[in-house]
Amino acid sequence: MSQLRPADPLQLSEAIAQCALRRETVELVAGGSKRGYGRPVNAAHRLDLSAFAGIRLYEPEELVLTAGAATELGKIETELAGARQHLAFEPPDWRHLWRSKAAPTLGGAIACNLSGPRRLRDGAARDHHLGFQAVSGRGESFKSGGRVVKNVTGYDLSKLIAGSFGTLAAVTEITVKTVPAPEETATLLLKGLGDSAAQAAMTAALAGPYEVSGAAHLPGERLTLLRLEGHAPSVTARRDALVALLAGFGAIESVDNDTSLVHWRQVRDAMPFANLPEHAIWRVSVAPSAGPPLVAALSPELDFQHFYDWAGGLVWLAVAGSDDGGAAAIRAALPENSGHATLLRAGEALRERVAVFQPLPGALATLSARVKATFDPAGILNPGRMYKDV
Repeated sequence: MSQLRPADPLQLSEAIAQCALRRETVELVAGGSKRGYGRPVNAAHRLDLSAFAGIRLYEPEELVLTAGAATELGKIETELAGARQHLAFEPPDWRHLWRSKAAPTLGGAIACNLSGPRRLRDGAARDHHLGFQAVSGRGESFKSGGRVVKNVTGYDLSKLIAGSFGTLAAVTEITVKTVPAPEETATLLLKGLGDSAAQAAMTAALAGPYEVSGAAHLPGERLTLLRLEGHAPSVTARRDALVALLAGFGAIESVDNDTSLVHWRQVRDAMPFANLPEHAIWRVSVAPSAGPPLVAALSPELDFQHFYDWAGGLVWLAVAGSDDGGAAAIRAALPENSGHATLLRAGEALRERVAVFQPLPGALATLSARVKATFDPAGILNPGRMYKDV
């Protein structure tokens, strides 16, 4: 595999155009921390996008930031913290799962539509993606969106590009919304609950006027977490009301900013699975009420560990000793016509054999192939990264 390192958008356009002309496939790499996510890409060239880095514009008063796609998330977070702001979609850091030393980038977070525990209140990464500049599989430069939501007219390509895993275009620049960081954070810790009781507690908390920004359950520790953020007086009032509401669930402890941060980084970064290097790791999205029944259905079928995020709507599974990584059992256990299971980590051979992303119904698969052909008619960009032959 040869290495291509364009230094600017013009060189990038020329490189992709030449590859398209010769029908030579390319793997797009910015930081490279997520190369183990998705199906393996067997390409003729590796296209290094690391030159497209650096914060181009940051206007705290306008709550907007523009940066090169290869800009490290750590640098962006440091810049935002200086103005007491952050990225509301809470992008996770899963390097330990893939044993990667590469730094996560803004482009990688948007390309994979990565969102942490705050997604249940503030939405996914794509909901904070305002605009971008990119080069299509034809070698044509284009842009979409802008610095404010009202700039989006016609097709909202920002939403389409987010979660496309580099299969539609090589993104060079990204604009995202920023938000003020909370003045105060408190986390309620409910101890000793089983899965069903924890899910009931989380549902009760989210059903009320408490503005819960994180709800997770760690069965291994029998620990349920509920996060409250905002102005200090509001957090205190909501915390006290929530403690009263949940008193029937047993012992409750409240921890503040620093301890909360530790707990939620553990959830965000899937640290309960940090010492399971040989397990296949799955993220299964279902309705929150379907989380514990899914786990119960899988218990006789598979050897696994699990925890819940998004109030039970995101079930993390670490599966051991299964030839297909648990794919058949997990997808068979999904509620009918709802939910999807994504294989986040496995060896290359398994990711070649098993559908990494939830298989698409026929009509949607056809539509996805048409979208791919529109942006990348020669099929050279990250071929097969999401679905075989696409």
